[in-house]
Amino acid sequence: MSTRHANALTARWAAHLEDRQTVLSGAGAYPLLARLARYAAGPARDELLAVAPDPTPYDLADSPGTRLAVGFWSQRGLPLSRRWRDEIPASMRGELTGDPVVDQPVLDRWAHEETAGMIGRMPVTAGPGTAMVLASALSVLVDWAGPFTRGWCAPTDGPWRGRDLVGLHRVTADLGALRVADTPAGPLSLLTVAGDADVDVVLALGQPRRPASAVLPAAIGALAGGPTLPQGSGPGVTEELVQAFDDRPELLVNTVAFTVDADHDLLQRAELFGLAAASDADGDHFPGICPLLSVSQARQSTKAEFSDTGFRAAAVTALGFLVGSAPPPATVRKRRVRLDVDRPFGFLAVHRRTGLVLVAGWVTDPTRS
Repeated sequence: MSTRHANALTARWAAHLEDRQTVLSGAGAYPLLARLARYAAGPARDELLAVAPDPTPYDLADSPGTRLAVGFWSQRGLPLSRRWRDEIPASMRGELTGDPVVDQPVLDRWAHEETAGMIGRMPVTAGPGTAMVLASALSVLVDWAGPFTRGWCAPTDGPWRGRDLVGLHRVTADLGALRVADTPAGPLSLLTVAGDADVDVVLALGQPRRPASAVLPAAIGALAGGPTLPQGSGPGVTEELVQAFDDRPELLVNTVAFTVDADHDLLQRAELFGLAAASDADGDHFPGICPLLSVSQARQSTKAEFSDTGFRAAAVTALGFLVGSAPPPATVRKRRVRLDVDRPFGFLAVHRRTGLVLVAGWVTDPTRS
């Protein structure tokens, strides 16, 4: 199932993060990698299939809050295979002229329109030698089922001590929205903030000084259930008895607003995305698309905003391709194996019905008041 494989990609990617504010979307990258795998050959095919073995599209067609678009542009006169031309819908196709002054605005406009303006530019650059661009745009728009009250937050301890931040506060009777998961990264407090449609946002708070590379993969792994701990043992969780007018339990949530954006060069960790062989300019990696095609750029631009009224996120992932000028030398192909919340927290936007992690991120610099 593509959801499981896409979530696994997001978790592996998050495990390599540095401990700084960022946001990423394995769900945005996966459709491109899975599509390429179908038309690849040799080591490029093996590597892509290891990362994206299931080409089945996500079932997001009826989602009111989530949209996934895919676009394809090829340089005029590029000898595309009949199979590729037959299988790529005309609505997804565009043309590159080879003139960056003409081509880049077209690509940028597509990114802007498909993300409702959240991402203003295509993350790859169109140059005179760019033979092809393949891109996806994932957008998420969530209104809270129950809004927060906007206020202020001034931590007295931890890395945010002394900052004046935009605080978000909520009181609810739904204690089940808070779960304490027992994970390899230690206990995680997981708060599900329900959207009014089909997307929820999960805030993940680990123990102090637990890095993003530990907390985010553990939070993704805990989405499907697993062992839990008493609520009172969760990071950032306290319990007390208070005077009240009724005996109904309450969950008081104090968190912060944030805006996070990030740009990622996927080729810096090409093996993580199955693109190591595919980015070798001397190979014939995608005979199902075009002879002598190789990946020259692979980037993602992502943005997420969490406020008192809802959550918005967008990710544009794009691959740029070059065509070799001469056939590669004859070689024997072989497989080579190489053995070599008053503090920072993670967040996951999750499609409720499928469990697909749409975006994942880490907050170290929330919105200041």
